[in-house]
Amino acid sequence: MGSFTFVLKPKPPFRLDLTVWALRRRARNVIDQWDGTTYRRALVINNTPLEIAVRQAGSMDHPDLITALNGPPGPIVRTKVSHLLTQMLGLGIDLVPFYRKAKHDRRLAPLVEEFRGLKPPRFPSVFEALVNGVACQQLSLTVGIELLNRMARECARAIIPSEASQPAFPTPENLAHLNAHRLRHLGFSYGKARALLGLSRGILKGDIHLEGLDDIDNNGAVRRLMNLHGVGRWTAEYALLRALGRIDVFPGDDVGAGNRLARWLGHKDPLDYPGVRRAVQRWRPYAGMVYFHLLIAGLAESGEICSPALRA
Repeated sequence: MGSFTFVLKPKPPFRLDLTVWALRRRARNVIDQWDGTTYRRALVINNTPLEIAVRQAGSMDHPDLITALNGPPGPIVRTKVSHLLTQMLGLGIDLVPFYRKAKHDRRLAPLVEEFRGLKPPRFPSVFEALVNGVACQQLSLTVGIELLNRMARECARAIIPSEASQPAFPTPENLAHLNAHRLRHLGFSYGKARALLGLSRGILKGDIHLEGLDDIDNNGAVRRLMNLHGVGRWTAEYALLRALGRIDVFPGDDVGAGNRLARWLGHKDPLDYPGVRRAVQRWRPYAGMVYFHLLIAGLAESGEICSPALRA
């Protein structure tokens, strides 16, 4: 094991703080950690544990990401980590067309300007997105994150050495070694435990294939994902946005996001699924960017994001 440092070049404008908060969602998230200047995460690549630390240098309009990697050095590892971080932090996404569209929208323009530099983050795999979705179904996001934390810690010894500073997100292999009783003890319902174990074991047996979704349109991908036990429309659309990077998707059954959208638009009543779809139609193909901006606005309003993180 060793450590080495390299630089990634995001498409500007870019703010690491806002993008990481859109990825982690709650301060108690132990998988995606942020101390105000540095993003830290443990990744498993080819069954090898790696710890990364990313900080931003330069300005929002001329950004560099200084990336330190604690793990086996070499060009192959660096290439894989670079690819994952580029995907997870939206580094290669050009948002100039989105900004141009927002500039001419009276309601959207102030929101986008306030959080300029926010990129759409992605989980490193569809598996991780689905596990996140199942864990958070019919629960507050705070409770869902806590369940994910417990699960990650439970699997930690099988993933990352004990001297590591944080747990990695479980792989299908790690999760498949648990049983429904243990997941119930961690706080998961029996239905969620069955769905998570079925997903993990199905992937290992080769019965479930999550590859190839990039080549399927939104409707087809949603249908395919909803064929999985425990995956409904919200979880499927959540995976499209947060794992496949479909930023034209605003998960219409997301209660928290729908309520934020309704308040922002000045509606007295909550929006149902058709109501959300009608409301975001005007911002296609960037409905998902509205989703992320409203998420960050909510975190800032609630005080979850401390004020220093919001300085440009």
